[in-house]
Parts: sequence; C-alpha cells; structure tokens
Amino acid sequence: MKIAVAAMGTQVAQHFGHCEAFLIYDTENGAIQQETRILNPGHRPGFLPNFLGDLGVKVIIAGGMGGGAIEIFNERDIETIVGAEGAPRTAVEQYLNGELKSTGAVCHEHEHAGDCGE
Repeated sequence: MKIAVAAMGTQVAQHFGHCEAFLIYDTENGAIQQETRILNPGHRPGFLPNFLGDLGVKVIIAGGMGGGAIEIFNERDIETIVGAEGAPRTAVEQYLNGELKSTGAVCHEHEHAGDCGE
C-alpha cells in the first residue's frame, strides 16, 4: 500500500496543498519498504488529490487540508488523515500500528499561515 505524507522540511506539513514535497511510502505487511520524495508539482484546486491518486496512493497524511481536497480523496477511496504532526516517517509508522487517527482538521481559509484546524 502506498501512503503519502505532505512534508515541509523534516516535518508533516500543516497545510496539504502548500507542502514542499510529498513523501511516498511503499508499505507491505505493516512495514515501510521504500520512501520516495516527490516535489509538490503545484497547488491548484482539485489537482493534487488526483495527482496522488494516479500515483496509487491509498492514504494521505497531513496537518490540515481543505474540504475540497478531502472530498476528492473520498471520491477516489483514498483515506485522509489530518491533524498529524512531527516526522513523516514516524506518522506513517504510527498509522501502520493503528496509533494515528484523523482529528478532522479542515482548513476553511485559503490564505493562512499554519492555522489549519484551529
């Protein structure tokens, strides 16, 4: 299963669409097999959820995300985990162990500075 994490430097990005890169983790039998870093190809409405879905991603992890992106992920049967923080690899390991749950942090403002879900 492929799990993507929106990343800003060495941390989970607090806004999905404004991340620097997506770290794509290939997992098997509850363990990470490979990590690939893909630069964010650009934030525009509806693009990133389809981009990640076309890569085969089944789970997306971010700090916060807009409602439109969440809807597209849901339509594509991609699980959305928001409210995550810390190191991306740790977040994926927590998810695989059943320890990471979505807080439902939805961004309602498009012009913000790290305040998703507050």
